[in-house]
Amino acid sequence: MAHPRKNRSTLRRRLALFMRRRARKLLVPLGLLTLFVVGMASLNGSGEMFAYAQKLRVEQVALLLALSFGNYILRGLRWHLHTGALQLRTSLWQDMRHFLGGFAMTMTPGRLGELVRLRWIARETGVPLERAAPLVLVDRAADLASVGLLLALCVALSTVGIAGGLPVALVAVAVSIAATRPALLQFFVTLTYRMLGFWPRPFARLRHAARSLQPFSTFRVAPLALCLGAAGWFCEGFAFFLLMHWLGADLGMWTAVGIFLFAMMTGSATGLPGGLGGAEAAMIALLSLQGVPLAVSIPATAIIRLTTLWFAILIGLVVFPLAEKASRQGQYALERN
Repeated sequence: MAHPRKNRSTLRRRLALFMRRRARKLLVPLGLLTLFVVGMASLNGSGEMFAYAQKLRVEQVALLLALSFGNYILRGLRWHLHTGALQLRTSLWQDMRHFLGGFAMTMTPGRLGELVRLRWIARETGVPLERAAPLVLVDRAADLASVGLLLALCVALSTVGIAGGLPVALVAVAVSIAATRPALLQFFVTLTYRMLGFWPRPFARLRHAARSLQPFSTFRVAPLALCLGAAGWFCEGFAFFLLMHWLGADLGMWTAVGIFLFAMMTGSATGLPGGLGGAEAAMIALLSLQGVPLAVSIPATAIIRLTTLWFAILIGLVVFPLAEKASRQGQYALERN
């Protein structure tokens, strides 16, 4: 039997190695973002840009971070709601640990690294990975549904309108309806296959995915999950509104929230890790259409991304070792290694 001190020493070395590897991987996208901001600053007068950025006080930055953290907690509660729907026997603390720790893998292609949450669940509960797998699908669908409904509300209430926002919002609303009505989604998948008559395997997978959403479509789960997600994403959108107000660009709350959400969806559509590049470009472009000068839009974009995306990754890097350690001590850890 291995000595406890030796086990702890081995665990610390593994965690240190993991942190170094993750840090190296994060340096590339962070460096690209830095080069982008510096390059734009050199083209548009860095002195004026930094003057706008320096307007922020410490307590204002703290409020931006608090609103982002509120988003993560609300979506973590939604994750807990979904694990309950699957009857996975996980506690609230376990689910929060899994959800927040998964943010460490945000910068993996397609965020596939966040599948580590399923491994933690399997180790701690003994639940087969296939049974917990719908959590990933419903989490993405719920995010799209929540953001889409919020974006539709922004398009309706914004006084100036958001270019391109209405079709995106309509598609997202359709997805939200499909996500909460698996039988309807199955019907459309089957109908599409019958009309096309090819690709049987991909359509079979789509039907299986639709069936897997059934536990999350009940009246007890779906409306609450939608509200938690919408409230969470509104927190970050409201943070962007406050930031623009503090930097002297009064866009109106619904316009600012809509620009933030549309930029996030655009970034996700690129398929790049964390939406890096696409989200920033969309945000700056949309702000420019509203008459916001680059001297304001560029630092605002950099700040909001630091206090949302990079703050989430930082939280993930802090929680990840705790989640990994707890999972290795789980009752079924040896079976899942």
